[in-house]
Amino acid sequence: MKKILFLIVAIATAAFAGEGDSMVQAYSVVAAGMGLGLAALGGAIGMGHTAAATIAGTARNPGLGGKLMTTMFIALAMIEAQVIYALVIALIALYANPFL
Repeated sequence: MKKILFLIVAIATAAFAGEGDSMVQAYSVVAAGMGLGLAALGGAIGMGHTAAATIAGTARNPGLGGKLMTTMFIALAMIEAQVIYALVIALIALYANPFL
């Protein structure tokens, strides 16, 4: 945990070194990185729970394995779509910054 905190402080120090408009860009970089990281973490946790539930359901009733896999892939696509939306917002904040 200390290493992660140190890394965040080091990145923030380099990002906040500027003045004026570069401060807005620095805040945008930090916000985009943290937002995308949290979205990826949430997506990974959701995908893990989905896979675990599918495996447990298939173990209980092997005859429903095909239907469960289809439903799992649809759920994984929806979870991944949320992470991709976060990526799009992060890229907008970085390259087409509306705050400048």
